[in-house]
Amino acid sequence: MHAITIPEPGGPEALVWAEVPDPVPGEGEVLVEVVASAVNRADILQRQGFYNPPAGASPFPGLECSGRIAELGPGVSGWAVGDEVCALLAGGGYAEKVVVPAGQLLPVPEGVGLTQAAALPEVVCTVWSNVFMISHLRPGETLLVHGGSSGIGTMAIQLAKAVGAKVAVTAGTKEKLERCAELGADILINYREQDFVAEIKQATGGAGADVILDNMGAKYLDRNVQALAVSGRLAIIGMQGGIKGELDIGTLLGKRAAVSAASLRARPLSEKATIVAAVREHVWPLLAAGHVRPVVDRELPMPEAAEGHRVVEASGHVGKVLLVTS
Repeated sequence: MHAITIPEPGGPEALVWAEVPDPVPGEGEVLVEVVASAVNRADILQRQGFYNPPAGASPFPGLECSGRIAELGPGVSGWAVGDEVCALLAGGGYAEKVVVPAGQLLPVPEGVGLTQAAALPEVVCTVWSNVFMISHLRPGETLLVHGGSSGIGTMAIQLAKAVGAKVAVTAGTKEKLERCAELGADILINYREQDFVAEIKQATGGAGADVILDNMGAKYLDRNVQALAVSGRLAIIGMQGGIKGELDIGTLLGKRAAVSAASLRARPLSEKATIVAAVREHVWPLLAAGHVRPVVDRELPMPEAAEGHRVVEASGHVGKVLLVTS
């Protein structure tokens, strides 16, 4: 088979489409013939040499995919060869075939095409686990999403609205904010021109956001705490703005607030399976009913993964950039 390899860390040109050995499913795993994968910022970090795969995972980038089951490993039940699926991966999605633990498989949702289903697993599992399973967003509360036009952001908007929450977003252009509004965002904040702390306070009558989904990390830490409501919850899922920041414990105590930080890739298989099962139970019916949909900016041939990385690094997209095998 062929896969996108990274012979040496570097820029987008470091991604090389090359022939590699076929993977073989082990106990509790399935082999999936990949139709599409998606570009995530974690893939960019891996390409740059900053985010190696967990031990035992595929060395190739790609944290999600869609495709068809080609082979069942020992001990797998409930799936059959030929089933159309999408999957959460620890790596290996940028390839023609990938091995997946059965607990990280999802059926392609009703009403979603097989290719576009590749835009779902990583973002849905990230949003559901952080916003709902950890931060417990409730109907009537306010969610602030940084990077509202990203893959994560576009899904967070839709899921929060589907459960009856109010949604605020930050984005860097008028056009991106307009796309967020089309998905249901109520409060639109241009982070280049407006102070999100002041804007969220004004929009909530001084209360602040009940939950903040943050992809920036250190750069926004202090301001995020300022923007939280009493009993607010800050969920950090990225570090685009750095890894070390100061936390005002006094403000946090005064607000009886909480800060959590979580990633999916390195979690134990059992935890990933629990998240995937929750997503199938709670989110897949919303997709089937048309209340939530994947947002795809563009599809590129997988050998052109370098171009996909350039687009995402430049933030020149809304939603997901997909890499298609054929």
